[in-house]
Amino acid sequence: MQAVILTKTKGPGALKPVELADPCPADDEILVRLRAVSLNYRDLVILNGAYGKRQKHKNLIPTSDAAGDVIAVGNKIKDFRVGDRVIPIFFSDWITGDPDQATIVSDWGRDRDGMLCALKVFKSHQLVTTPSHLSDPEAACLPCAGLTAWNAIQGERKVNAGDLILTQGTGGVSLFALQFAKQAGARVIITSSSDQKLEKARALGADHLINYSNDKNWGQTALALSGGKGLDKIVELGGTQTLKQSLIAIRPGGTIGLIGVLSGATFGDLLLPFIVSRKITLQGITVGNRDQMETMGQFMEDHAIKPIIDQIFPVSEAQSAFRHLQSGRHFGKVCIGV
Repeated sequence: MQAVILTKTKGPGALKPVELADPCPADDEILVRLRAVSLNYRDLVILNGAYGKRQKHKNLIPTSDAAGDVIAVGNKIKDFRVGDRVIPIFFSDWITGDPDQATIVSDWGRDRDGMLCALKVFKSHQLVTTPSHLSDPEAACLPCAGLTAWNAIQGERKVNAGDLILTQGTGGVSLFALQFAKQAGARVIITSSSDQKLEKARALGADHLINYSNDKNWGQTALALSGGKGLDKIVELGGTQTLKQSLIAIRPGGTIGLIGVLSGATFGDLLLPFIVSRKITLQGITVGNRDQMETMGQFMEDHAIKPIIDQIFPVSEAQSAFRHLQSGRHFGKVCIGV
């Protein structure tokens, strides 16, 4: 089969196409022909070796998110059959409830081979059925970005009709959050450094736009948009450079969903008394489990919600796909056709 491997942790230039032996499913396994892969910021982190000892540094098949169809099943498989369209879940062994020490490290494409290959075997519990209205590239956007946004909006402390929320940037997670929040009846503020991207977000239903490149104190601007009451929830993707502004904008008793660390991973000047005295919840969100993935997929099908895809690259241009993601020029998800 065709695959792409990371020869060493040195960025997109270290990705190399290879031919590997076709996998053969055991009696309790399912062979899937992967048709599309979507990229996440996490994949860039892995390409640069930033997970240290917690990742494989040589000959790793990268990426965690894919979609495809079943081409063979083992004798013991009862819940999938040849021809079924499927999506692998992000955490291979996190099925329901809260994670534990084992399930939280069962993610693909970090210390175990991921999805940037033509064929892969799975156990039944590692797959869900693809929503019927989605193409394979669209379905490949769901496991990490989609489910992360779902749990930020519809998970614990869910967003309700009439709430005012803010989501940062116009990447995959943020645009999913915009779509899920609008479907819930919320008002949405979205931030970006690009006026062009902000106008695209307006076309998707964003109620208020903030260019954080021109407005360094965007937390105050967002607070003013709430009439001084503060926002109900903020989808926090920036990290070090954005959390202070999020704390300015959030209302007493509000929730900041901590997801990304695009601008840094440390909070050395975090004002803990400010958080405690205002009863602010900092909610860590780490994708989600299989049950939540199925619930989200059904919701998207019921409401005809589709991911926003920026560009689909052929597998022969995998390096270009990663570089495009790295450039930050994308609006929505970057995908690779396998």
